[in-house]
Amino acid sequence: RSPISLSSTPPCTQSNPFTSVPPTAHVLTGTRSICMSRWWLAPLYVGLIVAQGWYVWQFWLELVQLIGTTATKGVTEAEIMLIVLGLIDVVMISNLLVMVIVGGWETFVSRLELENHPDQPEWLSHVNAGVLKVKLATAIIGISSIHLLKTFINAQNYEEKVLLWQTLIHLTFVVSALAIAWTERITNPPPPQPAPSSTEH
Repeated sequence: RSPISLSSTPPCTQSNPFTSVPPTAHVLTGTRSICMSRWWLAPLYVGLIVAQGWYVWQFWLELVQLIGTTATKGVTEAEIMLIVLGLIDVVMISNLLVMVIVGGWETFVSRLELENHPDQPEWLSHVNAGVLKVKLATAIIGISSIHLLKTFINAQNYEEKVLLWQTLIHLTFVVSALAIAWTERITNPPPPQPAPSSTEH
């Protein structure tokens, strides 16, 4: 008995390969409807693109504030550093949004068809749901680090328990990211590396 070929069947209309009974029209319609329901995510990603635009506006406002602050007298290095950290914070949040928008769309909605394109992000070629979770967790740690550094620079204006709780929350993010990365490595182990071939001279 020849094996069942699924290469010519669209993913949303594939029949069950473990049964020889062909799907009925009602089953195919239901399968297509379920598969097309992923497009309900499209407005959510459009909303994130709008949020990305707001962060661009916020970045320029803080940059203008930095220029105005440095133009005045009596500005301390700590104040300038806090504004610069605010700029870095906005950029890292924007990077997080880009990963969610591009990686999420590629993983859950539709292919972007960027193979061999010069503008394809390096990480997009091997992204999946597990890799995306690890990258998001790493980005959240970076954002948390910026917030924690801003708090430590301005520590005299915070109570000790606030510093302690922010540190504990940051460590929680780190432990969570390590757990996610460890789980991803267990569920999707890397392929074994081929043994190096020995050549005789």
